[in-house]
Amino acid sequence: MRRLAARARPRRRPQRQRGRVSFYGKRFAQRATASGELFEPEALTMAHRSLPFGATVKVTNLRNRRWVIVRVTDRGPHLRSRIADVSLGAARVLGMLRHGVIDAHLEVVALGGGVAATDALQTAEAPR
Repeated sequence: MRRLAARARPRRRPQRQRGRVSFYGKRFAQRATASGELFEPEALTMAHRSLPFGATVKVTNLRNRRWVIVRVTDRGPHLRSRIADVSLGAARVLGMLRHGVIDAHLEVVALGGGVAATDALQTAEAPR
C-alpha cells in the first residue's frame, strides 16, 4: 500500500524565483553569517530570506546568461526589492561587478534538512 502511495504522487517542477540580486563583499569578510560560518568574499555563497542553510541554488544573470551554483549561508537581503545577495566571488562569475544589481533567476538545486526543493521558494516570492 505504501509503495502505491509513493507512485501516485505527482512530480512537481523544481521551485524557481526571479527578481533583483545584489552582492556584498570585502567589508563583511570574516564576520559571522546567520548560519554561524565566517563570510569569505571569494566563496560561492548567498544570502536568502527563507531557503535553509546549506541549500544549493543555481543563480543565472538574465542579461548575459552567466550562471553559478552557490550555497546559502546567510539571511537577507535587507532591501525588500531584492530576492538575494551573492558573495563577491559569485558576483564576479555572474559578471555583475560593474552593475552591482542584476535581474536574475534562482533555481534550487538541492536542499538540506529533508525539505523538498519543490516547496522551498513558495513563500519567498519577490514583492510586486
